[in-house]
Amino acid sequence: MLENDPATELTIDELRARLDVIDERFLQELRARIEICVEIGHFKRERDVPMMQPHRIGIVQERAARFGEEHGINQEFLRRLYDLIIEETCRVEDLVIGETV
Repeated sequence: MLENDPATELTIDELRARLDVIDERFLQELRARIEICVEIGHFKRERDVPMMQPHRIGIVQERAARFGEEHGINQEFLRRLYDLIIEETCRVEDLVIGETV
């Protein structure tokens, strides 16, 4: 396969289809992450652990920054992305912790 051979180039629809597959995996992993946060919320509620764990947030954000640096992904983008993810998972944990059994 030659790199610039027009016969081997993917169409925009084929590229978008590949992107759709990646998006589906990304969303499934995000759902799985939120499900784990629900389990963590139950753990915290049962053991009277405070929902907010600032040191853990720092660890997660630092790991994302390192990943960005290692893989050429904008670290500010990853920080903002994780801010949103952490905001949602904290909201979910709050709901779980506040549930009456």
